[in-house]
Amino acid sequence: QVQLVESGGGLVQPGGSLRLSCAASGSIFSINAMAWYRQAPGKERELVAKITRDDITDYAMSVNGRFIISRENAKNTVYLQTNSLKPEDTAVYYCNADLAVSWLSSAMSYWGKGTLVVVTS
Repeated sequence: QVQLVESGGGLVQPGGSLRLSCAASGSIFSINAMAWYRQAPGKERELVAKITRDDITDYAMSVNGRFIISRENAKNTVYLQTNSLKPEDTAVYYCNADLAVSWLSSAMSYWGKGTLVVVTS
């Protein structure tokens, strides 16, 4: 059983920062890409940032230059440093991992349950 658990969300003022974490646990053989998505009320889930196992990153235009994604492979953990937060960053942030549970299995996509970020004055 694989679990992805996010933490670090909360209430922050515009211009503030939060560091989100997501730890994958359980029967994990290997993790390929890891990513953060978000879903604002009434909107579709969107990709925020993605990082490969070799630390190649990609960002949504709306967060490029403000957010930084990183990972610790030894801990099966991915981070999202969010800076200069804006009210429009308010959303539930979800962790996603493309991982294999054994050397025999193909990689599959796993999701966390999300952590809420609210940016308001």
